Order: sequence, then structure tokens, then C-alpha cells
Amino acid sequence: MEAATPLRNTTVRVLQDRITVDGLVVHDDCTVRLAHEREAAGDDPARFVSDAIEIGARVLDREQAGANADFVRVEFEKASREVEAAFSDRAGALGKEMAERLDEALAPDTGHLAKALERHFSDESSSAVQHRVKTLVDEVMARSREDLLRQFSSADGKNPLADFKAGTMEVLRQASDRQDQSLRALAEQLALTQRELQALRDERVKQEELEAERERGTAKGRTFEDAVHEALDRIALARGDDCEAVGDQKGATRKTGDVVVSIDAAQGPPRGRIVFEAKNSKLSKPEALRELDRGLTERDADFAVLVVPNEDKLPARMQPLREFNGDKLIVCHDPEDGSRIALEVAYSLSRARVLMGRGDGEGVDSAALHDSVERALGAMDDVRRIKSQLTGATTSIEKADGILEAMAGRVREHLHEIEELLRSGAEPERD
Repeated sequence: MEAATPLRNTTVRVLQDRITVDGLVVHDDCTVRLAHEREAAGDDPARFVSDAIEIGARVLDREQAGANADFVRVEFEKASREVEAAFSDRAGALGKEMAERLDEALAPDTGHLAKALERHFSDESSSAVQHRVKTLVDEVMARSREDLLRQFSSADGKNPLADFKAGTMEVLRQASDRQDQSLRALAEQLALTQRELQALRDERVKQEELEAERERGTAKGRTFEDAVHEALDRIALARGDDCEAVGDQKGATRKTGDVVVSIDAAQGPPRGRIVFEAKNSKLSKPEALRELDRGLTERDADFAVLVVPNEDKLPARMQPLREFNGDKLIVCHDPEDGSRIALEVAYSLSRARVLMGRGDGEGVDSAALHDSVERALGAMDDVRRIKSQLTGATTSIEKADGILEAMAGRVREHLHEIEELLRSGAEPERD
């Protein structure tokens, strides 16, 4: 900004936080042009002049502060050089004096420290610290050993560990007694466990031999499935049914089902089909039901029967000769005992159920049939009970066997009644 050319006396007064200017004239092209533009834009020229003065004052203030800073920096650098020079001189003098003092104190041969160390720590000096310390330690250790030996060797109250020693000995004695008792009990338990283990081993060997014998059938090399088929074939032959072993033949999608019985197929078209699944292994209840359902589907049968060799192979929570879901039951048949009465009961029950389900027994007395079935099942329970008694009995075998045959005869009579009741119904038309 160019200097202002006063046309008249200019008066400037400073009043606390403001300045008043009177008679000020500014000849500056930039300032005049900006004032005209602000006025043309409708702004107050006085406001523009006030802003210009404020901005210029701030610029002047910054320039003044910069000049002051440069001055301070120059003066500080000058003082720093002087101080550095003085410090260097003083440090050199002190270093020289310190070197002389250190050499006097720490010189290897003539220094005060070397002489003091040789006097107090040299092996040749009798007053060396390590010798004096060693002598004191030896004396203290000797007295301590003597005191400890006197205290711990006495059994009176002077020994601080007398009670501890007595208590420790008592605890050790009790622990030894308990350990001895525990070892004796452990030896007895181990002997008992060994006997039980041997008994289990013997039982397992017997079970394996029994399973191997059952796998061989009735000592003729037959499988359990073959034995079941042979028994079913004899039962079916007496009733005019057709019995076929299909275990090696694929059904609809798989080989489920070992024997299929076609009712009355020996005399004409079959009136229904029964599938028998022989299992020499134990299944769970869900597995058994799934196996029977697959047999019904694969062999297009109306009823399914699961045959197992003994009650140990029955699925859990399933009773023999009890129907499940109206189209399945389970029976135990042991080919080795020579009796097929249980299999005959299962055969007759499933045969009657198929014929009744197909409507071929509309003229049958259902109440009488139900009573006959219940009597047959009750008699079969008696057979199982007596058979169980025979298994564990060692005397009166012949008498019990006679009772068993009599009961088996009663079962066959009931089965015969069932057959007669079924025949008394309306005969189906033949093609």
C-alpha cells in the first residue's frame, strides 16, 4: 500500500479498544479499484476500508515479530559460540586434571587403589579380607555343627524336632499298616477278579463253541437259514402251501427275506404270501422292524416273521409270538432241540392273519378263532416255561420231556382248531 497524501491535517485517536481516523485520504490504485467494486456491489466502502486497515495491521505485526525472532536467533548463536568456547577450555583443563588424579589413584603399580587392593585381597597378605572371612566362617560353622549335633542327638526337650520325629514315626507306622491292609485286600480282590475273568473266558469259549455248532446246523453242515427252510417246508407241506428258499434270489431291489410261503399254492393260485427272515445274530428293535418291512416290500408279502435261534437273540423289548403293527411277529426256533412247535405256532398265526386280512375268512367265527389263538399262545408259554426248566434241570428229564410232548400235543390241537375254523369259512372261488 502506497503512503497516503494528506489533503488536510489527519487526526488519529486511540480510544481503549478502537481507533478513530479523521481527514485520511488514500491514493492507491488497488485500494480505489477495490473500493469502487465493493460500492458497485452494494457493500459499505467504510467496511472495506476498515477490513483493509485490519489486514495491513496484522501483516505489519507478523513482519515485526519475524524481525524480532531473527534478532533473537542471531544473539543466541553468538552467545552459544562464546559459551562453547569457554566450555571447551574449561573441559580441557578439567580433563587434564582428572587424568592426573586417576593416574595417581589407579596406576597399575604405583596407584593408591592397587596398593590397597594388594594389602586387603592379596593371597600373600595375612590380613587379606578373604583369609579373615574364611577364618570367621570356619569358626561359625564349627560351632553351628556342634550345637546342631547336641540338639538333634538328644531326646529331651532341648531337641526342637523331638515331637516331630515321634509324630513322623507314628504316621509312618500307621501308613505302613494301612498299606499292608490295602495290599491284602487288593490281593484278595485281584484273586476274585482273576477267577471271574477265567469264568468269563470259559463262558466265552463255550458260547463260541455253541455258536460254531449252531452255524453248522444240526451237525450236518447246514446253515441256520437252511434249517429254518427245512422246518418250514415240512409245515407247509402238511397244509398244502408252497415253501420256497429265496435267500440267494434278489427281490425288487435287494435280497431281503430268506423263505417265502405261498398259502394254498400247492392246490391252486396262492391266497397270500408270508416271508420268513432267519437271523442268527441279535438285532435292535428298530433294526428288526426295518428288516421285516423290507422283507414285506421286497417279496410282495402280506406278513413277515423274524426267526432267531434262541431267546438271547431276541431284539430288546420284543416278545416272541406277539404281533407288531398287525403284520409282523418274532419266533424262536432252535434246530438242535428237534422241536419246531414254536415255528408251527408262528406259521399258523401268520397264515390265519393273512387269510383273515384278505377277507377269505368272512364266515369264520372270529371269537372262537381268537380264543383258540389265545389258548395256543398260553399253551406255548407253558411249553417255554417247561423247556426252560428242562434246560436247567439235572433230574426227572424223562418225566418233564413227557409233559413237554403232551403240551406240544395240546398246542397242535389248538393249531388244528385254527385250521378247521379257517376251513369252515367261505371257500374262495378258484380260477
